Amino acid sequence: MPLCEAEKLVELLKKTGKTLSTAESCTGGLIGGAITSVPGSSEIFLGGAISYSNEVKERLLGVKEDTLVAHGAVSEETAREMVMGARDLFRTSTAIAVTGIAGPGGATPTKPVGLVYIAVADGPRVVVCRNIFKGDREQVRSQTVATACDLMRELIEGKL
Repeated sequence: MPLCEAEKLVELLKKTGKTLSTAESCTGGLIGGAITSVPGSSEIFLGGAISYSNEVKERLLGVKEDTLVAHGAVSEETAREMVMGARDLFRTSTAIAVTGIAGPGGATPTKPVGLVYIAVADGPRVVVCRNIFKGDREQVRSQTVATACDLMRELIEGKL
C-alpha cells in the first residue's frame, strides 16, 4: 500500500486546513484505506464512497445517466462527475475520484486493462488525468492510489 504518498497528502491537508473525501470504483476503497492508515487522518478525511456499480455512481454521487450511456463508466466525464459528487456529498474542500479497468477482464478495444481516470478537486478546480498503468490487477490498483495522492497534492500546491 502506497503509504508514503498518503502520508504526504495528509500532512499537506492538515497544513492547509482542507478536508478530503473520495469516490472510488476500481480501487474499491484502497485510497480511503491508505489515507486512514495515517495517524491523525481523522482531522482531514471525512468519508468515501465505493461506487462500483453505475447505479451507485448515479444515485449516490449524482453521475448523470446520460454521461454513463454516452461515455461509459470508465471515462473522463464520469470521473469528473464522481469527484464533484463526492465533494458535494461529503461537503469537503477537496476530493479524489477514480474509475478504471484493473483487469484481468473488462477491457475493450478502446479501453484496455490498466486504463484509469483519476479526478481531483480543490474547491471549484477539477483536474482529470487519463492513465494507462501496467501490471496485474493489484499493481494497477496500487499505482492508482499512489498517483491519485500525488495528483491531489500537486493540485493543492498549485502545480496543476
